[in-house]
Amino acid sequence: MSQWDGKSKGTVLGYKIFVFFIKKVGVKSAYFILYFVASYYFIFLKKSNASVFYYFNKRLGYSYLKSKRMVFNSYYTFGQTIIDKISISAGMKNKFTYEHDGGEIIIDLLNEKKGGVLISAHIGNFEIAEHFFGEIDVNFQINLVTTDLEHSEIKKYLEKITRKPSIKFIIIGDDLSHIFEINAALAKNELVCFTGDRYFEGVKSMSAELLGQEAKFPAGPFLIASRLKVPVVFVYVMKEPNLHYHLYTREAKMKHRDEVGLLKSYTESVESMIKKYPLQWFNYFDFWDQLDKK
Repeated sequence: MSQWDGKSKGTVLGYKIFVFFIKKVGVKSAYFILYFVASYYFIFLKKSNASVFYYFNKRLGYSYLKSKRMVFNSYYTFGQTIIDKISISAGMKNKFTYEHDGGEIIIDLLNEKKGGVLISAHIGNFEIAEHFFGEIDVNFQINLVTTDLEHSEIKKYLEKITRKPSIKFIIIGDDLSHIFEINAALAKNELVCFTGDRYFEGVKSMSAELLGQEAKFPAGPFLIASRLKVPVVFVYVMKEPNLHYHLYTREAKMKHRDEVGLLKSYTESVESMIKKYPLQWFNYFDFWDQLDKK
């Protein structure tokens, strides 16, 4: 099945080791440890290996050997984004440089006070978007819709060493209370941000092509965004060399109540980011639902 199960790898001890090196030696010293971690994942995580190999080999058309090499590089890059997130959240934001391409779009939305919907994806390092938005959103007008699936012990540890987020979070729950929170935020003309590329069993989905192959997407973000008479924008936070991050903000091309057209616009936007940053696609599951069909 192509839906994500919500499970992430990692242990509290592993996080503590990385945090020790980040604080005592520096961010790039922690990157060195990643070679060993990425090697472990590359050797032992057969299921996710198959999924990301399919992405490089079949969807991007890389050769067998290049695809194998890129699987390892993908794990390594993903580990770097986790280290960066911890470093920035722990108060080392000044170690990094930032570039906001299209930031005026977010500023205009906030100034107009009409509300709006932001849609991102699990590419790049979207989890540090709050640190971009925090500088813009002085009145806490941005809400991130997210799952609360981080391992409880890891979450408790990270809360001890990182700063309190400067924006609001809406946690997706089984009781659907998040729907009321989303509506309340939009009623106050605030911005609500979704990720549009992972769905769960039992949640309504939509299908569209991504990189030439049909895939399933959660219907919620596109149904909500297409039915509201508010602007919709796509946002991505992409890692670049030398501890530099590039935030992209792009206006969505859409018609009112046309969720299919909005999804198509979204997949085209995601594709453009993937082709520019192929190593930063971080969906380590059978996204296209093709592996069990072989």
